[in-house]
Amino acid sequence: MSQESEYSEGDLRNVGMSLKHDREWDYELERIIEAIEERDAETVGLQFPEGLKRRGPKVADDLRELAGDDVTFMLSGQPCYGACDLDTYLMKRTDVFVHFGHSPMKNTDKVIYVPLFSNVEVRPIMEEALETLEDPEETEGVGLVTTAQHMNRYEEMTAFLEERGYEVQSRRGDERLTHEGQVLGCNYASADVPADQVLYVGGGKFHPLGLAMEHPEKHVVIADPVNNVVTAADTEKFLKQRYASVHKAMDAQKWGVIFCTKIGQGRWDQAQEILADNDDAYLITMDEVTPDRLRNFDMDAFVNTGCPRITTDDGPQFHKPMLTPGEYEIAVGNKPLEDLSFDTFHGTW
Repeated sequence: MSQESEYSEGDLRNVGMSLKHDREWDYELERIIEAIEERDAETVGLQFPEGLKRRGPKVADDLRELAGDDVTFMLSGQPCYGACDLDTYLMKRTDVFVHFGHSPMKNTDKVIYVPLFSNVEVRPIMEEALETLEDPEETEGVGLVTTAQHMNRYEEMTAFLEERGYEVQSRRGDERLTHEGQVLGCNYASADVPADQVLYVGGGKFHPLGLAMEHPEKHVVIADPVNNVVTAADTEKFLKQRYASVHKAMDAQKWGVIFCTKIGQGRWDQAQEILADNDDAYLITMDEVTPDRLRNFDMDAFVNTGCPRITTDDGPQFHKPMLTPGEYEIAVGNKPLEDLSFDTFHGTW
């Protein structure tokens, strides 16, 4: 269980400018104001991920107070689920564009990325995780991964494990990843280390589930410092769901091939390969892939070449089977069922 401390969880008194309305995140207001002044900006766009959109108006109020009345702040209402999910319309129409909640995937002067590091303590939950990890004397080490929100604690996490006898193995994945040890919902390349067990420190189960799918030979332990829970990743339920979707699609005649037009999410070559190989496949271009938008298309099944999480998170909500490109190859008979794997993005932008 979490231990008592002098400060509340997420306290920001030692991390830049804290906001009275939200003491869990550092919005780096001073850095944003500096950019506004340097660029003599008149318009500023602010984009928040879905879970933090409600914070937007108060952040805009704080910035407006610091910047003055000559600067106009605009909030993006477009859906946002990752650093690859930029509101390009707003970005092109503002002098400064700020993307909150994710680390950058690509070096650019057009976007200010504010990762919103969390100050939630990680040591208490890592202490609990020791009971689920294999003993350091019986293993060749441990891989350590986390999300962008907890990267500010990565050195502390590493030191914690090393102090207890673990050889910590870490790497930076491919160019979609900013930090060593960082994982995304679509990319787990940082877990590609020799260790036969991996500790994931972060919220939710999707990231470690994908990690366990991509590295089935590894023992993946989830240490969630926000919900204060330690579990081992179990892919069985997820696999059953995906097998069921593939089986339903095996009799499909007409296929809708979805190409997502969002920057960083489109796999055009992959979509074209499917179309070239299937005369009954039809290209559908979309910026936001939702069940309602696809309901009017007379297709037997869909294959999504965009964000993998659309398929895996929302798959059951679509009226017809929604497959990943790899699952499509199985459904049409090009690959055996045992080749089913987790769909990931590596180096795509």
